[in-house]
Amino acid sequence: MGVTGVRVRMQAPEQDVLVLLGEAEGERSLPIVIGPHEGVAIATAHAGMQPPRPGPHDLMVSVLTSCGVALTQVNIVELRAGTFIAELVLSNGARVDSRASDAIALALRAQVDVWCAEDVLDEAAVVLETDTDGNMRVSEPVGIDEAEAEVAHFREFLDSVAAEDFADPREE
Repeated sequence: MGVTGVRVRMQAPEQDVLVLLGEAEGERSLPIVIGPHEGVAIATAHAGMQPPRPGPHDLMVSVLTSCGVALTQVNIVELRAGTFIAELVLSNGARVDSRASDAIALALRAQVDVWCAEDVLDEAAVVLETDTDGNMRVSEPVGIDEAEAEVAHFREFLDSVAAEDFADPREE
């Protein structure tokens, strides 16, 4: 999977930061909600920007290199209670538990592949389409049945509706 980008999703009163991974060969995308600091770390690496001093992810890659070990791959292995679980695969055969956001930030810096377990994609991936204004929207839920799709569409509606939308027109 490759990093498609980092997006801020505005939902009053808060905002979510999403990293969007896309299949190299396929149409599914995997949106992962991450923290704002991790979003900056991923977005800057994705853009190829070099900080003046090493940040935590740059430092980790440097430490691994200094120890004669390389990051060879990042695996997103599980979705547990809404949290994506990742592992770092090292050249010495070790596998290290990691938050998905940190693993993605390291993968970009080390220029290694991000792999995602098929069952995670089946559970959490979406198919996106871009409208004429360049906005991305979920075109169809992937890996869910018709009843779950109805619930997903209803949740999208609830996320976009405001209390004023339910005002009685006779009161105006």
